[in-house]
Order: sequence, then structure tokens, then C-alpha cells
Amino acid sequence: MAFTPEQLTPSLSVFDEAYTSHTAPWVIGQPQPAIVTLERQGWIRGKVLDAGCGTGEHTIYLAARGYDVCGLDLSSRAIEQARANAAAHDVLAHFEVADARALRDDPTYGTVIDSALFHIFDAGDRAQYVASLHRACRPGALVHLLALANTGPRFGPQVSDTAIRDAFGQGWLMEDLRTAQYRGVIVRDEHALALDRRIGELVDLPAWLARVRRL
Repeated sequence: MAFTPEQLTPSLSVFDEAYTSHTAPWVIGQPQPAIVTLERQGWIRGKVLDAGCGTGEHTIYLAARGYDVCGLDLSSRAIEQARANAAAHDVLAHFEVADARALRDDPTYGTVIDSALFHIFDAGDRAQYVASLHRACRPGALVHLLALANTGPRFGPQVSDTAIRDAFGQGWLMEDLRTAQYRGVIVRDEHALALDRRIGELVDLPAWLARVRRL
């Protein structure tokens, strides 16, 4: 899956194909270390939305620890695999096929986990997505956003720290925005060559980790 800096939001078919062919570089069979650290530090509170949950690793991880969590993804193929993964782990987890840019006007969630969703959107879709999150979050809710940084090799879509700050304007408070790492898996020959790794190897890439509070 190739991206350019000016890329529009990829079509749903791009993601469906990645899940069907099992070539999604973001599916690593485990939760992102950055998200695990957030949970261990006590930053996950209340009802949780795992936005763009993919194959469900974060939803399953949190559900197994007693959180009330919903994993949401626009790809029905991703949700099928997420439900199968939950069953394989013997974890009761809730998943929905839905568009994170069009959440209901129902301020329910106390925490949102966004692992590699925000950075796939173009500027227009980012605005819709952030407005959608505002509708779905309770006042004081936290959004934890992990996105590939534009400071690293082009492994997939990337964003700048400025783009994150600009997206969360009125109605939000940016409490923290720091450098972090995002873990992916090498599935393309060009990535293996550029990173001097082999197909199937895990790689940690530069990322941004933001914590934003809903006002």
C-alpha cells in the first residue's frame, strides 16, 4: 500500500484487500506497546472506544482487563477477523462495523484509543472525524492518538505534529504531544529494502502520541 504526502483518504476497498490478503502492515498480532503503557499508567478510564480497531488487538487487550470497550471499524472484513481473534483468545469483546467520522450524537465514551486511524485521513476527513469524536465523548474524556510521524521513513501514511494540533482546536485541550514509536510488520519488498529488514519482521517507527481532552 503506497501513500504520498498529498494522498486523499484511501478507499475502503484498499483496506478490505489488505485484510483479505493478510498484507496489512499494521496488523502485528499484539497491541501497540505505546497503548499497553497507557493502560498500565492508568490513562484508560470509563467506557472506551477503539476507533479503527482493525483486527481487534487493543479491544481484546482492554476487554480482557475488564474495560467496557467497543471496537469500531469501517471494514467488515476487519471486524470479522477481530471477532474471530476475540473468540480465539476466549475474550468477550464487542465490535461494530461503523464509520468513525459519523458517530452518533451521544456523549458516552470516557476514553478513545486511536492507533493509526487519524493519519489515514485527508484534511477534510480529519475535521469530520474530530467533530464526530466530540459528539461521542463525554466532557473530560481523553483521546489517545498514535500516528506515524512525518519524521520517519515512508512506511505508510504520515502526519506532522502541527496537523494534529490544528485538527483538535475549539472544544479540545491538547494536554500532551510527544514523540513515540509505532510498531509495524514488513510486508512489502520496498519497505524491507529501505529499512534493511526481512519480510515478516517487526519494526518500530517514529510516531506521535497525543493526549487530547474533550472540553
